[in-house]
Amino acid sequence: MNMIQRAKDQIAELTRAAYAAAAAEGALPAGVETPVAVEIPKDTANGDYTTTFCLAAAKAMRKSPRDVAQALIARMRFDDTYFTGVEVAGPGFLNFRLGDKWYAEVLAAVDAERADYGRGEGLRGKKYMVEFVSANPTGPMHMGNARGGVLGDTLASVLDWCGAEVWREFYVNDAGNQIEKFAKSIEARYLQLIQGEDAVEFPEDGYHGDDIRELAEAFREKHGDSYVNCEVEKRHADMARFGLDVNLPKMRSDLARYGIEFDEWFYESSLHESGYVAESVQALRDAGWVCEKDGALWLKTADIIRDQLVKAGKKREDVDKLDLKDDVLRRANGFYTYFAADIAYHRNKFAVRGFDKVINIWGADHHGHVARLKGAMDALGLDGTGRLDIVLMQLVKLVRDGEVVRMSKRSGKAITLSDLLDDISVDACRWFFNTKPDTQMEFDLDLAVREDSENPVYYVQYAHARICSLLRTLAEEGCTVPDAEEVDITLASSEQERELIKALSRFPEEVAMAARDYDPSYINRYLVALSGTFHRFYNACRIKGEAAELVAVRLKLAEATRQVLRNGLGILGVTAPEKMSKALSSSDNA
Repeated sequence: MNMIQRAKDQIAELTRAAYAAAAAEGALPAGVETPVAVEIPKDTANGDYTTTFCLAAAKAMRKSPRDVAQALIARMRFDDTYFTGVEVAGPGFLNFRLGDKWYAEVLAAVDAERADYGRGEGLRGKKYMVEFVSANPTGPMHMGNARGGVLGDTLASVLDWCGAEVWREFYVNDAGNQIEKFAKSIEARYLQLIQGEDAVEFPEDGYHGDDIRELAEAFREKHGDSYVNCEVEKRHADMARFGLDVNLPKMRSDLARYGIEFDEWFYESSLHESGYVAESVQALRDAGWVCEKDGALWLKTADIIRDQLVKAGKKREDVDKLDLKDDVLRRANGFYTYFAADIAYHRNKFAVRGFDKVINIWGADHHGHVARLKGAMDALGLDGTGRLDIVLMQLVKLVRDGEVVRMSKRSGKAITLSDLLDDISVDACRWFFNTKPDTQMEFDLDLAVREDSENPVYYVQYAHARICSLLRTLAEEGCTVPDAEEVDITLASSEQERELIKALSRFPEEVAMAARDYDPSYINRYLVALSGTFHRFYNACRIKGEAAELVAVRLKLAEATRQVLRNGLGILGVTAPEKMSKALSSSDNA
């Protein structure tokens, strides 16, 4: 239940009813249809909610905003509402103050919904796919995959919390040029093991990592020298299959360790084997968007994007000046390009599996591919502009002692996801990588392992553990947490208590904004703020030794905070521990 939205809706109803009454009595002119915009002011000293309706409607009414406001106030009734009153501020703002009924219903909502508090219905009935990580299976996962994994997984979670049916997918690029290059790289290292490095030239564009050497050694250990004189086509196919059979299970296990499970690992090879790539290219050809040049098939990408831009309101003469290029779909040698396979894959998402919305998490270096792929979907009549969204994430820098870290101390190689999880907890990794996608991030390895208030994930987890400890201690003394309807909300009258309840009310709103903006880091920021608000409440509002009624309401506040912290951490895939070291310095009033 979103109590912030309910408060806003009630103000809108009160304002419209007061205007209708004023118009009926002739105090204000009738027929003005100005929307009632309601906001929470930055400074709530003069009111908890405000509306600018009087300012917006004054011109149409030919009245001063303050006169409009006074006419409305005279006709507002607050019996059985969330508000105790309203006053005019500044040039004509209407400022409303919350009453006990609203605060009581916030606690009641947390109490009733518990593990589901924060869930919404805004995306109910919508079928979403989030495709993320999709790392090249020719090597280990790197820091970009680590960040994309968390962003994709937590975005899928917030979409689920907003009511969508969500599907998590990993696209396995197990076909095409990169797999042939993968096979040739293993082949060269394999033959070098047998014939000597000087005897076999390594492909200039091959994969040079130590993981390729390890695969070649493992292949030789299994097959000996039997593939030296093997037919090249078979050797490449078997070596590629061997490498994928090693790498893909490792990817699965690393991601599972990271707390990420996919609904499907979709293989690019299945699109080629089924003929769906060829079929998709033919569909584009039938629609008039494919031409043949120099024996190859080309998508008229430039024309498609020009049409997109003109429809979006760009001037044709400006669009014609852009340096737009077409894309090869099938080379003269008969092989389909990666772009053709990508088009077929996304056509499958929409036309075959029927997703209403597809969200891809990509590295920022793929930005040039966004318009091309959306345009291809538009050309197929699948509304790529409206149904395909790409979240571009910036690079990751690992920092230790203020210096950028690129290599693992143990292996001397580039740090992989597996290396990182050996040094940093999954909780810290998931927390720190869940930053705003379009900003370059620095992952501070020293901060991630600190056990103090400077480490945000520790700070939030400590708040949860602190509440659990408080509830355990008082339960041992016979003080159990009451149901929400059993507490006297009027006793929670201090600034710290009221601010904590307001903070609890914001959780559903934060989840909705995270889904709206494809930015799950809203949840991180909210949890840090909620933890700070709780610590201020805990230090200012004594519990032990107070009257039973006051103990009850404050325990209820603490228990509700524990629930919301747990829900938020769950969305992030971070654990909510019930016990931790007491490294944070603060007084203990339990």
